Amino acid sequence: MKKSFFYGTMVLIVAGAITKVFGFAHRIILSRLIGSEGMGLYQMIVPLLYFLITITTFGLPVAIAKQVAEAEAAKDRQQTRRFLYLALAITTGLSTLVSLLLAVGARFFTELFFTDSRTHLLLLTALPILPIASVSAVLRGYFQGKQNMVPTALSQLIEQIVRILIVIGMTLTLAPYGIFIATIGAVCSILLGELAGLLYMIWNYKKNKRELGDLFKRPGSRRELFQKSSPAIMQLLHVSLPVTMSRVVGSIAYVMEPMLVPYALILAGYKTIQATSLYGQFSGMAVPLLLFPTFLTYSLSISMVPAVAEAAFEKNSRMVHRRIYQAMRITLVIGAPCAVLLYVFAEPLCQLLYKQAEVGLLLKQLAPFSVFLFFQAPLAAALQGLDQAHVVFRNTLIGTIVKIASMFILTSRPEFGINGAIIALNLNITLVTMLHFASLVKGIGFTIQVGEFVKIGFAMLAIGYCSTYMSEHWFKDTSLLHMLTICSSASMLLYLVLLVSMKVLGKQDVARIPWIGQQLSMFFPRR
Repeated sequence: MKKSFFYGTMVLIVAGAITKVFGFAHRIILSRLIGSEGMGLYQMIVPLLYFLITITTFGLPVAIAKQVAEAEAAKDRQQTRRFLYLALAITTGLSTLVSLLLAVGARFFTELFFTDSRTHLLLLTALPILPIASVSAVLRGYFQGKQNMVPTALSQLIEQIVRILIVIGMTLTLAPYGIFIATIGAVCSILLGELAGLLYMIWNYKKNKRELGDLFKRPGSRRELFQKSSPAIMQLLHVSLPVTMSRVVGSIAYVMEPMLVPYALILAGYKTIQATSLYGQFSGMAVPLLLFPTFLTYSLSISMVPAVAEAAFEKNSRMVHRRIYQAMRITLVIGAPCAVLLYVFAEPLCQLLYKQAEVGLLLKQLAPFSVFLFFQAPLAAALQGLDQAHVVFRNTLIGTIVKIASMFILTSRPEFGINGAIIALNLNITLVTMLHFASLVKGIGFTIQVGEFVKIGFAMLAIGYCSTYMSEHWFKDTSLLHMLTICSSASMLLYLVLLVSMKVLGKQDVARIPWIGQQLSMFFPRR
């Protein structure tokens, strides 16, 4: 059932927040059950697994969300089924082929790329995840195209709940047989979590379509399918190929970075152990905290593609502009306080989490640019919805080249050191976001209401000053946890009051929050 853009976005944001918490819980439980050795084995396989899922899904979840949204706008149900059928056929075939090739060459592959021979069996255990995750991703894209975000949200929650339950049960059961066997159980928790999510998606499709056979039933006759499949495949590939290339570029940069930065630091005069430690602080501690709030904007970007695609297909330029502006407004309202609190509390937060306050100095340099980072995914999704996925790829490629080049040049200079990597990352974030925004301005003449953004900027400055004052004067001698909890809560309350008083947030906005909006809205005035 189709829901409003705002409703779908809020459902995904709420589910994303819960899923993020469950994901952290899964990681903490797992690390305590299998220890550092088991986590080392687990981390050898899992990044490879997710890279392979990126390849086997081939950007089709985004493509099918866009094409189904357009087909639904045209009320062409046959075309909707055709896109689903073709996307399922492509992903199932590709993921099965990759799984079989890796199964045959698993020993050679693991001996070539991994130092631990035990990864061979772990890889074989993980391979069934590829077709399951690929089919599940396509079905999510299908429901997103119909602008029904509930199946996506609930399937993610189900996956994480099953993972946690299985990882506790299997690792405790298998732990007496050794760390390696327990780690196999941990990989199985991913497999069974993905399977549970897929079964829920299929059940949801069955509930909506009345019969499960319709999922894999050929749309139309063989002749009709043959005649119309080629144009449909080209439409899917027109979106999916640039999306895949963007992700591959990001993955290549992700792989290059741990090779590049430590080497550049050594050229700058640091010893190997110092270079490794500094890179660990930058990439393993500061950047994850910077990225933590991005699940909010990622959730927003999921609902953006079909919403913008539908409005563009109907040639409703006013609705296109409205939905993109809504997305940017939601992004800034949610992301602004996150950026401020990350900046103000960078050092105490890193001391609390890592027992290394110096990591906070790195986070403090990254935090102001997090606002640009939060805008990046929704802007990219808007361009993809406007059939400009190739523009997203171009902008991403430019940003990645600039980041890699500047990261090496700056980090290798003694006067910059690890700060060079921070400057390069900030430059990449700002450049890609501005390129996306400029592409929208050039493509559709997009504009923003500067007044609202100025008001939110004022609220950011206000909570920044107040949180700094409270932490340095009122709660200077309290525990870090106590200080962070009270100051953050008070700052968020002040932020909410300021948004309401400046009429950035009002009754009509709160009322659209799923499940609790109507009850909460009675406490807010209209804006």
